[in-house]
Amino acid sequence: MSAPPADDGRLDLAVVIKRFVSTGGAERYAVETARGLLARGHRVTVYARQVDGAAAAGMAVQPVPDRWGFSSVVHSLAFARDAARLLAGRPHDAVVSHERGFLQDVSVVHTFSYRTGLARHGRLRRLDRHWLSPRSWLHLYLEARQMEAPVLVAVSEPIRREIARHYNRRRRVHVVTPGVDPARFDPGALDAARAGRRRGLGLGDDELLVLFVGTEFRRKGLDDLLPALGAGMHLAVVGGGERPGHYRRLVRRLGLGGRVHFAGLVDDVAAWYAAADAVVLPSRADAFGMSVLEGMACGRAVVARRATGVAAVIEHGRDGLVYDRPQELAGVLETLRDPALRRRLGRAARDAAVAHSWSAAATALERLCHEVASARREIR
Repeated sequence: MSAPPADDGRLDLAVVIKRFVSTGGAERYAVETARGLLARGHRVTVYARQVDGAAAAGMAVQPVPDRWGFSSVVHSLAFARDAARLLAGRPHDAVVSHERGFLQDVSVVHTFSYRTGLARHGRLRRLDRHWLSPRSWLHLYLEARQMEAPVLVAVSEPIRREIARHYNRRRRVHVVTPGVDPARFDPGALDAARAGRRRGLGLGDDELLVLFVGTEFRRKGLDDLLPALGAGMHLAVVGGGERPGHYRRLVRRLGLGGRVHFAGLVDDVAAWYAAADAVVLPSRADAFGMSVLEGMACGRAVVARRATGVAAVIEHGRDGLVYDRPQELAGVLETLRDPALRRRLGRAARDAAVAHSWSAAATALERLCHEVASARREIR
């Protein structure tokens, strides 16, 4: 049984994730919200296989063994089992897990349901992938255990809807989106970097630069974005995506040579937001899409496909643009040639992004952890 919360309102919290590092969507969510909880005076213990010491500064760390790496799902099962054993021996007021596990009070759901992936296959393929696949059994088992958590946190509205559809779970399911650091992505602070970055690309002030940020080019829709570029438009691709040769050939085939700039992995992503006129996320499926929120914080016009989770935080025509089908993207980009429209969207986008800060996300999780701790006091 957990010890009661301190009289001063501080909680003893556990944060569970395989890799407590500042790269990757779920990982960054875990790090930023844990920092926010620590800054509010709570005690935070990180249970992880890999920990970035700088990210965990001020927190206690409980290493979780790294074993059974020959299979991704068995690797996940081992982590869930080992983390649960460690947690069972240590009282915490609340356990916040970012993984599919066995012992959590607040489980943050970062991805679409495994059942959704199975549903995309035909009947015979589903039979093979589901009923005849031990790998699928394990995935579904871990997911079902995650859904038993007292409190679920979906990182976007589409994830919340999936939880309701596949698991008939509607109570105690909350949407807490990823956040953004408004100070780091402040439009005024970035202006100084804009001119230099654009000169490096050979761009004039009146040339439209679209920014794509992502490490999974196909899933995030780069195949749809490239042919949607209009005459004279430029595209900067930031991220180390798969099949780079394929995309360079596609650029040549589309006659976009000199107008598509592959930056690869970068340390100064904020400078690329500064240089851009618009940030586009054409993902075919995306639980959220943090690049759009960061673009909004930078005061840039943003475009997102409705299939992305981040589209739910955009008010179409006010602080960004949302579209449905790939065929619509070219027309949407054409509207952004209007600098007055970009400025109007960008100003409203900045205001909207500030409401989705990492501080706001940490506050939401803090409230849920207090509810868990209070419920335990009542049981005692």
